[in-house]
Amino acid sequence: MSKKQNKGIGFFERYLTLWVILCMVAGVLIGKFLPAIPDLLGKFEYAQVSIPIAILIWLMIYPMMMKVDFASIKNVGKNPKGLYITWVTNWLIKPFTMFGIAWFFFYVVFKALIPAELAKDYLAGAILLGAAPCTAMVFVWSHLTKGSPAYTVVQVATNNLIILLAFTPIVAFLLGVSGISIPWDTLIFSVVLFVAIPLTAGIATRVLMIRKKGQHYFEKQFIPKFNNITIIGLLFTLVIIFSFQGEVILQNPLHIGLIAVPFILQTFLIFFIAYIAGMLFKLPHDIAAPAGMIGASNFFELAVAVAISLFGAASPVALATIVGVLVEVPVMLALVRTANRTHHWFKKGSQHE
Repeated sequence: MSKKQNKGIGFFERYLTLWVILCMVAGVLIGKFLPAIPDLLGKFEYAQVSIPIAILIWLMIYPMMMKVDFASIKNVGKNPKGLYITWVTNWLIKPFTMFGIAWFFFYVVFKALIPAELAKDYLAGAILLGAAPCTAMVFVWSHLTKGSPAYTVVQVATNNLIILLAFTPIVAFLLGVSGISIPWDTLIFSVVLFVAIPLTAGIATRVLMIRKKGQHYFEKQFIPKFNNITIIGLLFTLVIIFSFQGEVILQNPLHIGLIAVPFILQTFLIFFIAYIAGMLFKLPHDIAAPAGMIGASNFFELAVAVAISLFGAASPVALATIVGVLVEVPVMLALVRTANRTHHWFKKGSQHE
């Protein structure tokens, strides 16, 4: 990765895969040699939601939500093509291709390596990832591909609104197709707890801080204070989850790599669907590239949160969503390089200018 790209992504984000691996090792060791710790943490839960993990997940999601400027939605009608591609890719294609690819690998290609019961759980994790397009890290990917900041904000803002309406029914439908029992109350509670509430809190904080201190202070001084909170919250969450998952991982170390295969293929597929669609619709590169990035990457914090709420932190479903975190950064950086090297596919100029 070039020095210029390195400046566009923070220290924690740049080495996120390494931190995830270290957290996995630490969590597995804690679960193996200090089982009293996960046993104690497992006692603190409400409505099947782990209180310690819920607090950490809030630390992950809340700072992201403050960055989304929903006032930009008023400009949606000016340049709709990029938004149409984003919406169609994220909500009419991505969840179903993730389901299809994961099902094919878990039940057909890896049938001799993954027991049927575990295959069902891993598929559930894939479904949760596939129905949660990225909302925060996409700002980093957009920056690295010289994407339009204003347009990316609109894409992310509208995506957050759609998540509130579409995530639950899509997940419920695909889980039902997979033969998995759907705890509707927990699913809806998870979306409210981990999307609606932090989204509302983020909007309220943004409005109040800008009104009190001004836009410049909010963006240049207030937001930077939370720069590493999301990643730190994620890493502590992973340590706890992997401490619950220790036995499963030790019994099935090969499964980490097997789960990663369909996730990686899905990421490349979705990126090129949106990216090539942008080219065919004659969008400028600074709109097409972020559109591809939003669909390709995942709102893995939400997927992890819902997996824990629905199936428990010790479930193979939660493990599958964590594998999504593991492969996210290196794969997305590869796509950033791909987008930058294919800039010449697009005409010069910008639709939003």
